Amino acid sequence: MQSIYLGIPLAPLAGAIVAGLFGRQIGRAGAHWAAIIGVGIAFVLSLIVFKHHIIDGAPDFNGNVYTWIESGVLHLGVGFLIDPLTCIMLVVVTFVSLMVHIYTIGYMHDDPGYQRFFSYIALFTFSMLMLVMANNFMQLFFGWEAVGLVSYLLIGFWFKRPSAVYANLKAFLVNRVGDFGFLLGIAAVALYFGSLDYATVFRAAPGVASETMPIMAGVEWNVITVTCILLFIGAMGKSAQVPLHVWLPDSMEGPTPISALIHAATMVTAGIFMVARMSPLFELSSTALSVVLVIGAITALFMGFLGLVQNDIKRVVAYSTLSQLGYMTVALGASAYAAGIFHLMTHAFFKALLFLGAGSVIIAMHHEQDMRKMGGLKKYMPITYWTALIGSLALIGFPFLSGFYSKDAIIEAVHHSTIAGSTFAYWAVLLGVFITALYSFRMFFMVFHGKERMDEHTREHLRESPAVVTVPLILLAIPSAIIGFLAVEPMLFGGYFGNAIKVSEPNVLAEIGKDFHGAAAFALHGMTQPPFMLAMAGVLAAWFFTLRRPDLADAIKTRFGLIYRILLDKYGFDRFNEIVFAGGGRKIGRILWRFGDMRLIDGLIVNGSARVVGWVAGIVRHVQTGYLYHYAFMMILGLLFFMTWLIMR
Repeated sequence: MQSIYLGIPLAPLAGAIVAGLFGRQIGRAGAHWAAIIGVGIAFVLSLIVFKHHIIDGAPDFNGNVYTWIESGVLHLGVGFLIDPLTCIMLVVVTFVSLMVHIYTIGYMHDDPGYQRFFSYIALFTFSMLMLVMANNFMQLFFGWEAVGLVSYLLIGFWFKRPSAVYANLKAFLVNRVGDFGFLLGIAAVALYFGSLDYATVFRAAPGVASETMPIMAGVEWNVITVTCILLFIGAMGKSAQVPLHVWLPDSMEGPTPISALIHAATMVTAGIFMVARMSPLFELSSTALSVVLVIGAITALFMGFLGLVQNDIKRVVAYSTLSQLGYMTVALGASAYAAGIFHLMTHAFFKALLFLGAGSVIIAMHHEQDMRKMGGLKKYMPITYWTALIGSLALIGFPFLSGFYSKDAIIEAVHHSTIAGSTFAYWAVLLGVFITALYSFRMFFMVFHGKERMDEHTREHLRESPAVVTVPLILLAIPSAIIGFLAVEPMLFGGYFGNAIKVSEPNVLAEIGKDFHGAAAFALHGMTQPPFMLAMAGVLAAWFFTLRRPDLADAIKTRFGLIYRILLDKYGFDRFNEIVFAGGGRKIGRILWRFGDMRLIDGLIVNGSARVVGWVAGIVRHVQTGYLYHYAFMMILGLLFFMTWLIMR
């Protein structure tokens, strides 16, 4: 099996290398086949691993493949940890990536960077697989930085657009802030645990739980708390939690396939996966869990509000991702790690579906993304319509669809939680259900229903997307509809994760499981609960304000103009970052350039040393006259001085 484990990340890497280095020689078809075959092999091997460990019940695997550095007790190498958490991530990442690869053939058909794009997305898949398969912090950090690097390349794929360059630079810099905290967390692990191996660290964690570290003079904090918060800062960057969320909406500047891959199965899920993997550490710090819970609740609610005022179809889906990542983070903070990973899985399918569906609409609309110029597309694009409907219903948590089971489980888990901040988190995620339904179906109704608002030329050429686009939509719609029904019992209440996730008492999911009587009963019961009623109220409100009385929506914007402007301004985060961080950084840079570079380095060190050398040379030049009698006179003086010194001695 070890060769299969190794083949999973290496197959996409091979595809990326072939498409990237030999793209011109093998052509466009050769490039996309190299990448698709590589990811397809990884998907098949992931299914084999899933069957071996989950269905056949083989024990977990934890082994090293390659040793990079050994220094004392510190061992740095490449290794794999294959357990139920890894298995589910492998299947989700490779399946969604495979669908995106196939879809890309249609979406990027006329793009001059076709081969380069396939190389990048295959490399993205390799990076994420290395991250989720890691059995040590060093390899985790390698995958962590690799997905960040490739996301930078993909967000700025159309590098001739200034907006794309700005977006990828923004993503890179914001993630550097998170990654700095993440790296400090790893350094704390190495310092206090003496190892970067997961198993060793987790075994030693209870013994370190009572230790403290000095933060400043006279102030000491718990080691586990500090370490977990630092690690979570890294997750805040990758998984776009407030206030490190600002890069994710701008990532829409990349082509739609990469938007789907980033938002559904790769980069933004890395932080959620990491915190779940670190559950043996987080469970030892209620303070860290409270921080995770509150940050997730703020993100879930307030990022959802921003989706209400967006008119770009991709940005609506992007803010939906921010909000749903908040739900996952809330689950982690409530120690319902299984529910967080379950929502990660269901969300991957329906969010990839929604993004690729949005891309299908964009293709039909000749790359128009403004929903105010759409409408009535149902009759032109039936496959896109029905798959988008499934994705939207799954997103809002409609009973029996996948999103219902994972989202309701999170809400119930938070409701049962007693950790500090859980009351606020519960009301935030509950209100978030209404907001999610409102912006999701506002988008759905604006795009597919109502009067046609596009220009005549676009209307005449409207048609369903080609099969290479619609087939991935159908294949993603299937798990979006049924995977929650099939997986809710084993993943949440059946002990699927085993020892991969550690939860201390009280176990909120275990409390919910006492009243669980099957997936169907869970859904029927959910139809009597507040989340379902709020979701239906959101759909009804979206229909009323979008199709029935759009004039009232305009009146509300006017009546609550200040709130509307605050939402359009995205709470001022971008303005604050531009003025304080970016603007402040530029001012500091100018000060350092003026006083440090010009006056100290150039003025004192470079030019100053040159002037000193010139001054010394000017003096020495008068000594070296070239006249023989001058040299003879100096020799006589030297001899007299030497003789005087001997006599005086």
